[in-house]
Amino acid sequence: MFDGSFWSVVLWFFWIFAFVAYLFVLITIFSDLFRDHKLSGWWKAVWVIFLIFLPFLTALIYLIARGAGMQERALAEAKKQQEATAAYIQSVAATSGGGASAADEIAKAADLLKAGTITQAEYDQLKARALA
Repeated sequence: MFDGSFWSVVLWFFWIFAFVAYLFVLITIFSDLFRDHKLSGWWKAVWVIFLIFLPFLTALIYLIARGAGMQERALAEAKKQQEATAAYIQSVAATSGGGASAADEIAKAADLLKAGTITQAEYDQLKARALA
């Protein structure tokens, strides 16, 4: 098959590409199967068995029959991950002091002024920044 000519190399790369694309399709189908909570365990087992013994035909049938549902489940999962990321970012921002209110910042500046750590001019500057 591989005799070193240009077209045999092109054909070899094509088959490698087709195999990798097929692996991505299988991974997508398996992840969708186990993401679907409406499908019973028995039906999931049937799909897996058919994917093992008739992989190309079963993958094609799965994509045709359940393609729209795959998209909906993938979008729901992406939305859930985005909300989790946003909640994490907000929690980190709140604990690092970025979420402090203006009153909290002014109170901290007043404590620093009373302790003599900052001058009146620095206090006024911090107060103006907090109110802005």
